[in-house]
Amino acid sequence: MKLYTGDLSPYSAKIRMQIYAMGIEDEVEFQHPPVEFVLGKMSEVSPIGRIPVLETSSGLIPESEVIAEYLDEKFPERALLGETPDQRADVRVISRIGDIYLMNNIFLALGQLNPETRNEGVRDLLVGQVARGLGALEQHLGDDAYAAGDSLTRADCSLVPALWMCAGTVPRLGVEEPLSRHQRVSDYWARIQENEHAARVIAEMNQGLKERMDGTERRRAEEMIAQAQARDGASD
Repeated sequence: MKLYTGDLSPYSAKIRMQIYAMGIEDEVEFQHPPVEFVLGKMSEVSPIGRIPVLETSSGLIPESEVIAEYLDEKFPERALLGETPDQRADVRVISRIGDIYLMNNIFLALGQLNPETRNEGVRDLLVGQVARGLGALEQHLGDDAYAAGDSLTRADCSLVPALWMCAGTVPRLGVEEPLSRHQRVSDYWARIQENEHAARVIAEMNQGLKERMDGTERRRAEEMIAQAQARDGASD
């Protein structure tokens, strides 16, 4: 299998963390997104047009949560969904909080990063939704070592990139860092960063952010476009 992924993509990061925790790296080849992604034409590869995308012998699987379910079903002895129906429900709820209430709203808010063009009403609406999600997460988290019990599950894989964005991206919108207002969430965030799989994904996302800021990401994209143009020219 091949996983089209990007270091800075939080939805890709949750799948990479799941793969690391399941111990199935030998089964999956990680690849940068194809040139179509760089050109804004990823929908030519996968109709949804986003990463991650998992390529299997049967075709392409988009959407991180669908990929997560697929991996659990393909390797059931290593699945990270939980042991009981109640725990599996907790894992799914917490994963949805991370994906929908946290990451989705932060992504929508990225257009408000520039203070000169920022619409504060839009910013406040989206940050308010993030705060709502953190409040819900505060109620769902317990005092166990992990998000949904005493072992790592897909809930942790979803929360690590989501909380990374809450801690690092939300303050760039000109608002207070939101995690400190939620004790259980803050305690969990401090605790989960000590986990080896979480720490690995956080390091990858930090590297992705560094490459975006120092221009490495842009230069890589320019090289990919130039190589694609050269191939197209050679085939004419």
